[in-house]
Amino acid sequence: MFGRLRGRRRSGPDAASGQAATRGAPRGVGASRTDALLRRMEWTVVRRLDGMLQGDYRTLFRGFGLDLADLREYQPGDDVRHIDWNVTARLQTPHVRMFQEDREIAVWFLLDLSGSVEFGSGDVRKRDLLSDFTTVMALLLTRYGNRVGAVLYNGAADMTGSVVPARSGRRQLLHLLDRMHATPAASPGHTRLRGLLDHARAVARRRSVLFVVSDFISDPGWQASLAMLARRHEVVAVRLVDPLEQALPDLGLLVLQDAETGEQMFVDTHDPAFRKRFVAAAQAREEELRLGFARAGVDCLTLSTGTRLDLALLEFSRQRRHRQGTAKGAVSPARKAAKEEAKKGAAWTA
Repeated sequence: MFGRLRGRRRSGPDAASGQAATRGAPRGVGASRTDALLRRMEWTVVRRLDGMLQGDYRTLFRGFGLDLADLREYQPGDDVRHIDWNVTARLQTPHVRMFQEDREIAVWFLLDLSGSVEFGSGDVRKRDLLSDFTTVMALLLTRYGNRVGAVLYNGAADMTGSVVPARSGRRQLLHLLDRMHATPAASPGHTRLRGLLDHARAVARRRSVLFVVSDFISDPGWQASLAMLARRHEVVAVRLVDPLEQALPDLGLLVLQDAETGEQMFVDTHDPAFRKRFVAAAQAREEELRLGFARAGVDCLTLSTGTRLDLALLEFSRQRRHRQGTAKGAVSPARKAAKEEAKKGAAWTA
């Protein structure tokens, strides 16, 4: 499919020494190995995207630069300095100005490294896909001076030491990837994405771009936390899927095991009724996730272990541009009010 990062898990003193080498001596053994993997990924994926995704920080992500992009209603947490008082007075509802990002941006990767992400029905696991996506996006972003950071969640309740602060440069990229590869899945237990999202809200205090990379197989309750994040940040949900999670083939009698709890179930995949119920349950979950993302106001990029990463990124980029172009074509009441205020100002000057 494309070059994959298959970082070997390390634990204990080896992991600590590898992280120290990455931070302090980028030419060390661990850093050299990671650097070689980065060059391989850059050659196999990033070069295909280069020139097609350049400038996405301006066209796809909105920040607080100099160019006015749009107006929207004020939300708790917005900077009061960006309130447009003329539009607010005209519509009797507080509105804030949104600006195009023409400076560096801070990007956070919220990485779900729990047990269910270890699954893969073919040569590629969902964790491999998570690693590839993070590497490619971090490469693209750090090349233009943007800062990248990460919050690592492996299913454990204690998230102490799970944060990689946002910084720029290739050394930061090496450190982030080394920490990601050295983080193992926690002991058996349910995934609670809500804890990851709430922790990220406390860490990312300034407005940033957030990629939530997960299969979203979790205990309920994370939707409200995702919506809270989206009120302040530009959030993109990156969902990891495997074809076998959508439909089961006829393989006869099987023992299925939950990757997180260890619970086992004996099933007969030769039974058409069972396979039909499995597909119906998968479709119901798809619809539930779609509604959850829509209510939170978050775009979703779906990555499958059976498809190429570069093609999925390009298609998502096109869709996002199309949606933004459609939104720009529709004139909102706030934009109409702003135009009328500008006309009045021009007439008064004349």
